[in-house]
Amino acid sequence: MKELKSTIGDLNAIADDVELGQNVRLARFINLYGCRVGDNTKIGTFVEIQKNASIGRNCKISSHTFICEGVDIEDDVFVGHGVVFINDSYPRATADDGRLQTEADWKVEHTVVRKGASIGSGSTVLSNVTIGENALVGAGSVVTRDVPPNAIVAGNPARIMRILGNTSKEIV
Repeated sequence: MKELKSTIGDLNAIADDVELGQNVRLARFINLYGCRVGDNTKIGTFVEIQKNASIGRNCKISSHTFICEGVDIEDDVFVGHGVVFINDSYPRATADDGRLQTEADWKVEHTVVRKGASIGSGSTVLSNVTIGENALVGAGSVVTRDVPPNAIVAGNPARIMRILGNTSKEIV
């Protein structure tokens, strides 16, 4: 991984603590800080990737996507346009005493997207879930629980529609 110095040029904001792999392609109007992006990955326009998030190799992160702290995306994953990840099951603006919450007032909840998975445009992925290897999440889905490997899920909440065979195109 090569390290970049903090940059706000070419209409991008890339912090000095970002680790970018070889041949990473970055569109304009992105915001990256404290994250890791693997080799040959493409990041689209208007994407934000927060600290302590990681993107694997050979991934495509489409425009208008938000990847928050605590999200780990493995290799060969496709993330469609406007996908949002959530890292808190009970978000609140203020603490019990009425002051604005800080990082000390809540705990990051993790999400994992396994190798070869695809997440359709407009989907929302809640915290504490794993999207299995080669799984496919239909556009506009709300993922509220784990998705098994090779499953096709869709809807709100996302439900299993079918299971793919070994070739990721063969239906079982």
